Amino acid sequence: MYKNVSRLDNATLDMLRNPAIMMTLPFVYGLIALISIPGNTFSLWVLFFHIKPKVPSVIFMINLSLTDLALASCLPFQIMYHARQNHWTYSKDLCSFVTVMFYANTYSSLVTMTCISFDRYLGVVYPMKFYKWRRKRYAVAICLVMWLLILLSLWPLAATDLTYEVKELEITTCFDVLKWEMLPTIEAWAAFLLMPFIFFFLIPFIVTVACYICIIRKLIQASNQQGNGQKTRSISLAIIVVLVFVICFAPNNFVLLGHILSRLRGKEGFYHIYKLTLCLSCLNNCIDPFIYYFASTEFYKKFKQVIGQKVSISDTLETRRGSVFSARTVSARSMSSGHVEGMDVLRPSLQRHESVF
Repeated sequence: MYKNVSRLDNATLDMLRNPAIMMTLPFVYGLIALISIPGNTFSLWVLFFHIKPKVPSVIFMINLSLTDLALASCLPFQIMYHARQNHWTYSKDLCSFVTVMFYANTYSSLVTMTCISFDRYLGVVYPMKFYKWRRKRYAVAICLVMWLLILLSLWPLAATDLTYEVKELEITTCFDVLKWEMLPTIEAWAAFLLMPFIFFFLIPFIVTVACYICIIRKLIQASNQQGNGQKTRSISLAIIVVLVFVICFAPNNFVLLGHILSRLRGKEGFYHIYKLTLCLSCLNNCIDPFIYYFASTEFYKKFKQVIGQKVSISDTLETRRGSVFSARTVSARSMSSGHVEGMDVLRPSLQRHESVF
């Protein structure tokens, strides 16, 4: 953000002229779009039409797939913008819309992955205790509240003209130069820039890592009861999700934090590095279908059918073992707590939930 937008500092002008940004970002964004759009379209088709019942994990995966497709739809505008040497040739409203969509879907991916992790944590560690809270309507409500909070946090961007004419370079930027008058005080700027880092990255990252540590510990303890195939997929899922946070989201968010703190103190920022790491945060669009592959047995089997591989007997046995393990765990815990009544009614429902365990 700049108090005097009639003149930009040399660091900003150098960033806008940086050939690495103008060459790297269009190439990476183009590659991500080519992989993400068909991959997530297939994922959405499987999740929406071929997986039943729509348990919370499936609802979160559908939301994540829609989020990835929405983000990928913004990438062509980003590609054209950077390919034209950071020159925005479209309307001011479209600049604001694309910017809000880009960041809203990035934040939504982070929070949704955390929701998937927490739901799996409850299903593995406390399958009976929190069973009544793992319902479709609660998952839908969580997604709606999440989107409401994200869009509210980005409202200043939606309500502001994010374009800026750089006369020195004869270009018009989109979001790369924020005007100081967008927010009234430095405190408002600090809140606007730092709160998303805390609530849409740091807290989700801590919760996700903690959930998967508990999940892996529980799976190791149950190694003699649960099928090896399902346990391997669950541990693989944990590793993939943590790597997505570390590789895709952490560099961008920590560079942004350093840039924000530097700019709030009136010093030179790290925006050129931030722009390059921003494309890393979009790489998760290509990785998310692998999350569905390891998180859902039905998705795993449907994928094998689509690529022409037969579903083996061992795959079916692993699914059945998972269901039996779930029922045994719940039954044992219920009887130890004195809650035996109604188990015959609950068991079939619990077994259906095991498919996205």
